[in-house]
Amino acid sequence: MVAVVIFGALAGCAGKPASTTGGATLPRTGIPSHSWPGTDGPPDVSSVDLAAIPDATPRVEPLAARGNPPFYQVDGQRYFVMQSANGHVERGIASWYGTKFHGRMTSSGEPYDMFAMTAAHRTLPLPAYAEVRNLENDRSVVVRINDRGPFAHNRVIDLSYAAAARLDIVGTGTGLVEVRVIDPSAPAATTVAGEPNRTGGASPRLFVQVGAFASLPNAERVAALLRDARIYNVELSPVPESEPPLWRVRVGPLPGVDEVDAASVRVAESGFPEARVVID
Repeated sequence: MVAVVIFGALAGCAGKPASTTGGATLPRTGIPSHSWPGTDGPPDVSSVDLAAIPDATPRVEPLAARGNPPFYQVDGQRYFVMQSANGHVERGIASWYGTKFHGRMTSSGEPYDMFAMTAAHRTLPLPAYAEVRNLENDRSVVVRINDRGPFAHNRVIDLSYAAAARLDIVGTGTGLVEVRVIDPSAPAATTVAGEPNRTGGASPRLFVQVGAFASLPNAERVAALLRDARIYNVELSPVPESEPPLWRVRVGPLPGVDEVDAASVRVAESGFPEARVVID
């Protein structure tokens, strides 16, 4: 018999425990309004100068005493906290959280401030610092990650209201972003807060990737299963520069987040619940 160890508590801004088995107990933290009962939304900002809110300033900090168990579980899904954030880069869909959670405790034990440049992430160590760039308008902010979430499907980071406003994703509720962790011990690059800092390129393309396979016949069988389930835009293609060769099966390109979410549901119903969002 294997003993189940509770690796400390994780408190979050929602203040209500989710069902867990093993690992740490984690309240539902930073869940967007479409995934959490009740309403969330933007504050009255008539007297707030969002442009004047500074980016988070990366600095070397010890790990938070709370929020960093080896693993935790939410709604049957187990998440393993990374031992190091250095070099971490990912692309995906960002969401944001606002008035409903303002002042509530984050997973690291700090109160959530929707007017600070902070964010929630499922697996990065707390605290961590990251540059978050909107892939559609090239705006960027630097945030301090001090919370756990989002636990809605297909979301990679939950931004504070201030960070989301500066990236111009408040109105849409979501945005396509790149998250690039900053090493506080390295010389910091100069970034103009909230303004484009890279040359914009082609518009990002969204896919739901079902898997990458070393065997082409296996990839072809998976693609055929998806097409038999009347899932359209199934793409089978080689993974660029992979060695040994890999073949990926993806659905897309898809025009937006709503279509990605709908395709993810269809793919999961077809027997592939681990499919993930990929942004080219």
